[in-house]
Amino acid sequence: MAFDGITISCIQKELARALEGGRISKIAQPEPDELLITIKNNREQYRLLLSASASLPLVYLTTQNKQGPMQAPNFCMLLRKHIGSGKILSVTQPGLERILVFTVEHRNELGDLCTKKLIAEFMGKHSNLIFCDSEDQILDSIKHVSLHMSSVREVLPGRPYFIPHTQEKLDPLTISREDFFQVLLTKPLPAARAVYTTLTGFSPLMAEELCFRAGLDGGLPTDALDEPARLHLYHTFCLLMEDIKNGDFAPGIFYRGPEPVEYAAFPLKQFSDFSRTPFDSISRLLETYYADKNRITRIRQKSADLRKIVSTALERNGKKLILQEKQMKDTEKKDKYRIYGELLNTYGYSLSPEDKFLDTVNYYTGEPVRVPLDTQLSPAENAKKYFDRYGKLKRTADALQTQIAETKADIAHLESISTALDIARDEEDLSQIREELSDCGYVRRHVQNGARKKKTVFHPLHYISSDGFDMYVGKNNYQNEELTFKFASGGDWWFHAKGMPGSHVIVKSGGAELPDATFEEAGRLAAYYSRGKQAPKVEIDYTLKKNIRKPAGAKPGFVIYHTNYSLMASPDIKDIKETC
Repeated sequence: MAFDGITISCIQKELARALEGGRISKIAQPEPDELLITIKNNREQYRLLLSASASLPLVYLTTQNKQGPMQAPNFCMLLRKHIGSGKILSVTQPGLERILVFTVEHRNELGDLCTKKLIAEFMGKHSNLIFCDSEDQILDSIKHVSLHMSSVREVLPGRPYFIPHTQEKLDPLTISREDFFQVLLTKPLPAARAVYTTLTGFSPLMAEELCFRAGLDGGLPTDALDEPARLHLYHTFCLLMEDIKNGDFAPGIFYRGPEPVEYAAFPLKQFSDFSRTPFDSISRLLETYYADKNRITRIRQKSADLRKIVSTALERNGKKLILQEKQMKDTEKKDKYRIYGELLNTYGYSLSPEDKFLDTVNYYTGEPVRVPLDTQLSPAENAKKYFDRYGKLKRTADALQTQIAETKADIAHLESISTALDIARDEEDLSQIREELSDCGYVRRHVQNGARKKKTVFHPLHYISSDGFDMYVGKNNYQNEELTFKFASGGDWWFHAKGMPGSHVIVKSGGAELPDATFEEAGRLAAYYSRGKQAPKVEIDYTLKKNIRKPAGAKPGFVIYHTNYSLMASPDIKDIKETC
């Protein structure tokens, strides 16, 4: 996830094609560190988003509009005054710096043609949008930087603009063969780190990719590379630079299941295990990627309270189970007391009143045993005392056996809810989980008098197998029950990860015999949507739906079956087609 110089080079090519020659029709500043500029060109309207956010600096073309404040900030007013109807002459990038320069032509108060530059710097916490004249004198910036804030460069009106070269990196577009070998490959660093600390525009991700394409381990020190490896790394670098110079980009997002994990302007060969969605526009890629990321982040934030409730309940039940099992262990001596009572009833006639022990043989095992006695009680009363102890411990053991089973069922249920929270994709999924927690007493239900319970709509995940069979995945326990007992018919196939929380997977057979590939793909879905998602292999149970039963009083999603098959599946679903 690197918004590096290579990604910006891809954006520059796209912006140059779309915006050069266009006229600015509107400038808005919806956020303190963000501009939204509307440009009309070739009978098309484009919205250019420029964000100098310290946490997420971005630039891309968007179709979304943002409402600006009622009173425009000073920086926005200055831009409107000078370039409000200006013509974009060029969009350039100096080297592979994380900088874009928008050169705009406009007419001044006297009607003469002038040029101004809007310079966007995407440098993490140092990101900025700087407005300069044709002589590179700063007119204003969206963030003012004084000498008290930075000893490297002031960004204030009237100061000269220059690119700060604090790390003395080399331009990869112009680097010579000698510098590559004598500067980059002589650094006492791992190869990948030597690349991104020497060359402008290279992020750690792209440095690792360069090493991977060259068949090298990016963590290998540069002095450990032999001559053929160095030559291969240089030639691989030259090929990558040729693609950048020629604009041969192929943007794409890499997904692990439904979650986006990375994006890049080129196919990343190091991520060949992930599914990749190509884009014909880097702007659309960025908008999609960060929208998906924001959606997942938002769902995780919204589920934080539910996760806390589940984790607290799990912790409480875990402590309860430990205590119950300890009490159960204490009841293991109950049979000893029963045997003591039986031995006293059998051999107590031989005891004298002053005896403190009965030494005899346990007729169950043939081993000698000593039975302690209370001298103030008769042998019969001692026997009754031991039988009473036995009865009390037996009743305790019977009660604990039921309680332990209930506690284990509660823990398994809560773990299944925890897994469902990991699977949840939208607020509807969270509302179903909240409803389940409420029905089970973990969350207090707030219902107004006379209000009717809203009917829940179930939307399970839907996949298509390579052989064309429909495969459905429940995202929580209520969806699992709906799928298995209301949606599926007796001849459909049911899949579930063995011995762990996970989703029910239903394959609609339509009365046909399923091919082996469909069984394997359904098993992979059951493995991926389970607690074993991170394991290399997961054991999957599968059977016909008609063999599935739900015990009376069981927790939501809990089923039993006595006839099943098993298979080992990897939790990898990148090549399984999901429908909307």
